[in-house]
Amino acid sequence: MEELSMQALLGILISALLSENFILVKFYGICPFMGVSKKIDTALGMGMAVTFVMALASAACYGVDLLLKALSLQYMQTVVFILVIASIVQVVEMFLKKAVPALYKALGVFLPLITTNCAVLGVVLVNVQEGYGFLASVVNGAAGGLGFTLAIVLFASVRERVDKADCPECFKGFPIALITAGLLALAFTGFSGLKIF
Repeated sequence: MEELSMQALLGILISALLSENFILVKFYGICPFMGVSKKIDTALGMGMAVTFVMALASAACYGVDLLLKALSLQYMQTVVFILVIASIVQVVEMFLKKAVPALYKALGVFLPLITTNCAVLGVVLVNVQEGYGFLASVVNGAAGGLGFTLAIVLFASVRERVDKADCPECFKGFPIALITAGLLALAFTGFSGLKIF
């Protein structure tokens, strides 16, 4: 785990935001993407909560992974990472309940579901598989969360307009949302050829 240059960190940042976006390219975290994207403010709140959890989980799981390797317990990674993520989500949930009750109520069941959001677990496992150091792990986690936020806010803004648009009855609601998500994902594939360094 060597020290990465600023250019490599920028590459990780841009990659996690655009060309390797967890929702629109890797299709992780689709449940909250579809469920919390009806209004921009709710989508932004969910995105910020996921970003915070992803960055914190990346930092915490980096240390936990070192401990597991030292104890030769690498086979326990997934279970331990889920426990760490669940603990972080509990803290975020308690904070939002006290500090921002309106957002807590708006996120509803999707807030505790961050624990099982495969984007959060996915970023932690990508960090381990890529052999990222502490700083690169945190940058990848935060950028992955910001990419999640970008995707869900863009989708919510399009979805608000599409819901008011005149379309055939058979496409109203969830079908047009799926078509919109597919078109947004198709647009993000344009970033796949992006070279940073």
